[in-house]
This record gives sequence, C-alpha cells and structure tokens, in this order.
Amino acid sequence: MDARRALRGALSEAERRAARDQVDSVKRALGERGPVWWTDGAPDFNRKLARNTPYRDWFSQLPE
Repeated sequence: MDARRALRGALSEAERRAARDQVDSVKRALGERGPVWWTDGAPDFNRKLARNTPYRDWFSQLPE
C-alpha cells in the first residue's frame, strides 16, 4: 500500500518506476497478475446447480 500511496506524490521518473515495480511485484505475489485461471483447462461449473457438480458434498453441508 505504501508504494501505491507513493505514486500520488511528486516523484522523479526513477522513483515512480520503482514504486510501480513494487506494486506489480506485490500484485503478482497475491495472484492478481500472471497467468489467467480461466484458460487453465479446468471444467467450468458456472450456471450449474451445486448439487450437480463436484461441490455437491460441500453444498449439502451448508445450513439451510
């Protein structure tokens, strides 16, 4: 967050580049950047009832 706040201030081009690199590094570590998950070949269970997916056991344990 410090690097993001630093981008709001008056910075030299080198300081701005360093802050942006730091923000990018943190975002990659958090999984916000990098390979996308939606093209990993895993089946898409969107628009399916939970009871008709591999999540059915988890779903059945939820309180009503």
